[in-house]
Amino acid sequence: MATGQNIDIAAPDLIAGMAKGMAVLETFDTQRQRLNATLAAEMTGLSRAAARRHLLTLAHLGYLETDGQFYWLTPKVLRFSGSYLASARLPRSVQPVVNALAAQTGLSFSCVVLEGREGVIVAHSAIRLEGRRQPIAYGLRLGSRLPAHATSTGKVLLAALGKKALKQWLQSHPLTRLTTHTITEASLFKKTIAQVQRDDYCISNQEHELGIAALAIPLRNMPGQTLAALNVVVDARRITPAQLQAEVLPLMQAQALELRQLL
Repeated sequence: MATGQNIDIAAPDLIAGMAKGMAVLETFDTQRQRLNATLAAEMTGLSRAAARRHLLTLAHLGYLETDGQFYWLTPKVLRFSGSYLASARLPRSVQPVVNALAAQTGLSFSCVVLEGREGVIVAHSAIRLEGRRQPIAYGLRLGSRLPAHATSTGKVLLAALGKKALKQWLQSHPLTRLTTHTITEASLFKKTIAQVQRDDYCISNQEHELGIAALAIPLRNMPGQTLAALNVVVDARRITPAQLQAEVLPLMQAQALELRQLL
């Protein structure tokens, strides 16, 4: 089963209460760090009374804290991510690779999986060499969620979707402008994805953050499924897309080929 893929189950097997509780928990992110019952209800489609009960239950279980009006996440939620990173094959297999690439090049590498409208970093390594300044991209850390449409990793992962799935994704997720370089026109975005499919890599130049460029390639298993994307992030003022393609892309492709038998 591909990473992040939902499975279809029969209606009698679905625990609706659990699904609603998880929906409430998932409303918390970097833009919405504190929520009250009204906001949670608006974001989940629940009634305010139902949202309040879910928030109170999650607080009772220790996943949220509250001041009586607003709620916010506690460190207990890290149990899920910690268990995933420690036990899942993908991050355990890829972490040594991003470490080796960072040590070899002095650049910052990550492994990203697609989850909804965002890419989630599940492995990351950055090395600072004396006399060499690393770019500090906003949100570039383990567990960070980045907009798929404006990142090299996101485009690589979207390029692995079938036509129907990509069409559905575009219908559900607006192409929000983040910089003057962000692609926001659907027709142009589709052409870009088609180019990524032909090239089997993607270079994104300042689409997510000004001054930051990135190169990503797919990470596939032996049957050929794309499970994740491997990327490098650089200072766009110091390293050009042409340099990324000529100097760094071959290193990443070689590592991806070796990884296939482990994924």
